Amino acid sequence: MSDAPDTGALASPSCPAPAEADRVTLAHGAGAGASARLFEERVWPAFANAALGARHDGAVLAAPADGARLAVTTDSFVVRPLFFPGGDIGRLAVHGTLNDLAMCGARPLALTCALVLEEGLPLATLSRVIASIGAAAAAAGVPVVTGDTKVVERGKGDGVYVNTTGVGAVPAGRSLLPARVAPGDALLVSGPLAEHGAAVLSVREDVGFEGAFASDCTWLGPLVETLLEAVPSVHCLRDPTRGGLGAALHEIAAAAGAEIELDEAALPVREPVAAACELLGIDPLFLASEGRFAAWLPEADAERALAVLRAHPDGAGAVRVGRVAAGRARVVVRSRMGTRRLLVLPSGDPLPRIC
Repeated sequence: MSDAPDTGALASPSCPAPAEADRVTLAHGAGAGASARLFEERVWPAFANAALGARHDGAVLAAPADGARLAVTTDSFVVRPLFFPGGDIGRLAVHGTLNDLAMCGARPLALTCALVLEEGLPLATLSRVIASIGAAAAAAGVPVVTGDTKVVERGKGDGVYVNTTGVGAVPAGRSLLPARVAPGDALLVSGPLAEHGAAVLSVREDVGFEGAFASDCTWLGPLVETLLEAVPSVHCLRDPTRGGLGAALHEIAAAAGAEIELDEAALPVREPVAAACELLGIDPLFLASEGRFAAWLPEADAERALAVLRAHPDGAGAVRVGRVAAGRARVVVRSRMGTRRLLVLPSGDPLPRIC
């Protein structure tokens, strides 16, 4: 982590030594002895690697070769509650950031991790979050190489906020850009939608659906690589996280300057998720998924891409849900009755703090 503290320094009067052995205190964020102990006892065991072990202000990584280009993405995670069916804020932070790299066609090289901790947070809770970050990163084969920790006063945070930055390499010749989406492209999604948002909702609100579903939070890199190796003609990928598929489609339509038409009957939303959304008046198109992606590619390659996706465990539920047409940038839904309506972005967030 940056700014390695002097373990012999005295705590300042405004930042007293920890009085609660099992809780985060302001001293843990002061850069002195308590900060060092937090790093050595809680962080280092989960993330241990050579780059982090250098204790420098940043990580020095080997540059990619063979014409590859670097890709960098960063995201902050503020989910409430911290633990939910199918995941937690730590796993979400790792998968969310690595998936953003995958959507760029990048193979991940390293992660950074910054934690904003609330005074009074049980250290046992912090250890669970850090262990989850470490386990998710290790499972993906990506080291956490540098980071930071800050502590805010009691009542000024939601326990833990996590920021992660990912660095990856895009192989030479690979280009996945929204501007490449073109009229005539088919639109696929890799599996059922809105399951992360529904899982968070199920434990936050008393809606009677607890246990009916779990977050789809997962690392998409292996599925993306399988698809791109078999079907290199893919034009663009996008994971429908905050704002769901609906928001992602509006962003892509604007960047491509084209109309995207959705087939309502083809949208993959499992019945428990659809029922919960109907009960609360939420459109599942605007609920987050954390283990799915949308893919745009030439019509001629759509069936082959679907076959490749469905042959992979993480893409078994892949379906075609629409197409790209010439016209002004907008998103249109074709109903089961054959009528067409505009998909309008909601003015606010229907379910805040879900990623």
